[in-house]
Amino acid sequence: MMEKERFTMLLLEPGEIFFEDYSVQMKKLKDTQFSKDNKWMEGRLKLCSKSLVFVNKDINQPLIKLQLKETTSIEQCTLSNDIVSNVLSIECKQHVEMLEKNILAPYRFIHQNTIFHFCFNYAKVEDCLSQILQLHRAASLITIEQNAMIMAIVHSRQSRVSFDTSWLEDLYEQVILETQANKVLPLVINPGRVLLTNSRIYFQPYNNMDQHPVLKIQLKDIRNVIKRRFLLRQVGLEIKWIRQTDSKIKHLFLSFQNQDGRDKLYENLLKQSAVSLETVPQNQMTMRWQNGSLSNYDYILYINSLADRTFHDLTQYPVLPWIIQDYTSSMLNLNDVNVYRDLSKPIGALNPIRLERLKGERYSEMSDPKFLYGSHYSAPGFVLFYLVRKYPQYMLCLQNGRFDHPDRMFNSIADVWKNVLVNMSDFKELIPEFYDTNNDGDFLMNNYGIDFGYRHDGTKIGDVQLPPWAKGPADFVQQLRNALESDYVSQNLHHWIDLMFGYKQRGIEADKADNVFFHLCYEGAVDLDTIRDINDRHGLEVQIMEFGQIPKQVFILPHPKRLTLAPNLLYSETLLTSPDTITSDNACVNKKSINFTELVMFQAHKDCVTSIVRKNKTSNEIISVGQDGTLKLYNINEKKLTRSVILSSLSLSSCISYCTLSQRNILVAGSWDNTLIFYDIEFGRVIDVLQGHEDAVSCLAWSSTHQVIISGSWDCTAKVWHEYTSGPKIKLTECFIAQLDHDSKVICINISRDDTMLVSGTEDGELCLWNMNSYNLQSTIKGHTCRVNAVTFDKQCSSVISCAEDKVLNIIDVRTSTQIYSVSLESEPLTLTWMGMFLLIGDNDGNLNIWNHQEAVFISQIHCHDGPLCALAVTADNNLIITGGKDRKVIVWKCHNH
Repeated sequence: MMEKERFTMLLLEPGEIFFEDYSVQMKKLKDTQFSKDNKWMEGRLKLCSKSLVFVNKDINQPLIKLQLKETTSIEQCTLSNDIVSNVLSIECKQHVEMLEKNILAPYRFIHQNTIFHFCFNYAKVEDCLSQILQLHRAASLITIEQNAMIMAIVHSRQSRVSFDTSWLEDLYEQVILETQANKVLPLVINPGRVLLTNSRIYFQPYNNMDQHPVLKIQLKDIRNVIKRRFLLRQVGLEIKWIRQTDSKIKHLFLSFQNQDGRDKLYENLLKQSAVSLETVPQNQMTMRWQNGSLSNYDYILYINSLADRTFHDLTQYPVLPWIIQDYTSSMLNLNDVNVYRDLSKPIGALNPIRLERLKGERYSEMSDPKFLYGSHYSAPGFVLFYLVRKYPQYMLCLQNGRFDHPDRMFNSIADVWKNVLVNMSDFKELIPEFYDTNNDGDFLMNNYGIDFGYRHDGTKIGDVQLPPWAKGPADFVQQLRNALESDYVSQNLHHWIDLMFGYKQRGIEADKADNVFFHLCYEGAVDLDTIRDINDRHGLEVQIMEFGQIPKQVFILPHPKRLTLAPNLLYSETLLTSPDTITSDNACVNKKSINFTELVMFQAHKDCVTSIVRKNKTSNEIISVGQDGTLKLYNINEKKLTRSVILSSLSLSSCISYCTLSQRNILVAGSWDNTLIFYDIEFGRVIDVLQGHEDAVSCLAWSSTHQVIISGSWDCTAKVWHEYTSGPKIKLTECFIAQLDHDSKVICINISRDDTMLVSGTEDGELCLWNMNSYNLQSTIKGHTCRVNAVTFDKQCSSVISCAEDKVLNIIDVRTSTQIYSVSLESEPLTLTWMGMFLLIGDNDGNLNIWNHQEAVFISQIHCHDGPLCALAVTADNNLIITGGKDRKVIVWKCHNH
């Protein structure tokens, strides 16, 4: 059964416009004679751009649609048997009956000459006759010319209408902009007026078919505004807002006459002070997904949105992958990799036999531009193929009142999967509903009880046949969702993203990946606005719309792989406990702040503090070195300086500490006099000085696994040394292991947590990645355009994080050497260190910035020093942070969570 209001715009042709309706009485005349029992029937006559629809007051009687292209005459007449002259007579070769007894079913096409008389109760025939005749003339033209004439009629009507300001919520609102736009829903376009004020945006449809006489959106409720393609043109605008009454997210999708009109409203809307958008940078969302804060499902929907895919447009509906390939087993084992589809290949390449046939029968002999697949993975017909049980009215609208042949319908999951593997023209992917657990798989059930007919074997079409391992639609969708979030998919989803939205979508890489579709379905393949012949243009529009559209390309480099470490393990590592979160359109946003208390401050050095380390892992003592050439030892518990030693007449740039096999605590300091100074902490003496470089030593690192020291220098090298244990004077030939050559001064180095990789940052902005087993160069990345100040690896050793003079924090994927994330800071970042999943960043203004790596968001900042914060250390066991600055201070901070 349909809703109480039987007439909807889905009963019209896709995109057809409803103008207005009239209270009328109707009589039907067959073969030029009224039937004896034919009486006047009460109802309403709907005037639409390509048809007239009579809605009978009697719910058991069908709606009657008179298509103007099937109409032979329209005239005003006076009935001979009474004095009524306010009658409209319409003669048709064919009419359509819909929703008899209010049951949704295929339309009945009555192929016989019929005359309809409509007696207007209130309006006058002459008031609407001229427009009906005008639309009737348009119906005699070819489709493209008819559409152009209708648009001219629509524009003429709309230009005479302005927004009714009596609908303003506040008479003191300042009007910013008024324009014409269409409200867009799947297969439905409803024109109206858009009014932007300094506090609200209004949409007032020209007709009375909308849910609201005037839609009112408070600007303060708007969360996102996105420019969209609509019907292949950049004329769409999607507005997302939160409804205050129930906190639900709502959407308004508008289309405009041209891009300038769309952009003007967009720009003026964003200028309003009341608008505060919840925008999250793309690279931040990728980081959240990679680190487990965003589900695979939500991330794919997010990328779809970036690629102009929206639930409001069937031609660009969100696309999701087939994940499972086992639809015959009684149990689904998600730990078995064999149940999963190969995500590195497009649907068309999953079956090697079919792929070879496609290449052999067509592709090799085809002239450019070649294509492998004569069908697409997402098109309006495919979307409604899956959704016909939930939205049967959409299918009837798209297919002129008919459903598919019963044998071609979506009847069985297993059959559809088999078909997309073997059929030479079926390459469908899936839609979000297959993974959306909120609706319990309702699209798989024939809840309306619609008669879809019988298959060739006599089986009546009902619910979709599910695989044996599914207990029902809700369980089926839940298991698919579990599969989508599985470790296997998390490790391989980036391959599918590369195919659909990334660098394998087009060009040479698409060719290599057997991912080539008909050239017109790619964005930018044709500029419709430059095609002057309206017939050619219309033909292209129809072809592209029905075939399907490739998503807008979002990534041009390989997409990073998701980290396989479970999110709860990422959280358990931190001392700052799991963060409080809010949900914003399925995206997890950290709202935790961190405060610091100063425990003790040491005014110890005579010049800038350059490096801080703990004496050892269990000690409450810390060591600092500075540009005054001095080493300082502090006891945190006793809050006092316990030792001060001059190690060099020049600046000390860095220091590391380690424990020898004989349990001696050794500190190594790098000096501007080109040396590495070895200091025995227990005995309080310099035990050796290594003339290691030809210029100042700039940085040091220690590998406990390999028992080596690595020093970086302004002489453009990094060198690897055996650790010092004990014995006579160190000889260079005995200690030296390897030299890592660079093109400019080495400024900073860091070793990955698993001791497998070394990264070095240089004065010219390069990041060099070295193998810790062979000390061979793995890759060189141009991470910055200026001096790299600090580098570190993430906890999973999957990416390198760097900061530089350009005030930029970069994250580079180790596997692909591509940038995952980049953010500009207010002040130049100087030093980096980890505290659990939080990255601590000391900057040139003396601030300590706390960055949540998992959420890719800054959550706290504390001003620590007067001048640059140059040195950082963490004692994770007791939640202490130690900072050193150019102001010569060393400060110990206690961290608190909120």
